[in-house]
Amino acid sequence: MQALDAIPDKKLSERLTCSYINATSSIQVVRISNVENWYFERVVFPGQRLIFEAVPGAKLEIHTGMMASSILADTIPCEKLLVRETEPVMVVA
Repeated sequence: MQALDAIPDKKLSERLTCSYINATSSIQVVRISNVENWYFERVVFPGQRLIFEAVPGAKLEIHTGMMASSILADTIPCEKLLVRETEPVMVVA
């Protein structure tokens, strides 16, 4: 992911790969602010999927709103957003 938002070194072995989709028609700002020495924030457009890394215990805050205001619409534990590996698909030509 981006070095700008690198997970603190002591937590690297615990990182989770997560996915969030903005299923609304509004632009959202998502943020993780409950992890010590780390802050993550992104703008997610309608229909956009965000893949990111987090640590156990992290909570993704979903903020929605209009131009000058923002409302905390939801908080989701990152463990619920884990990317699950699927069985490999065999393609026969």
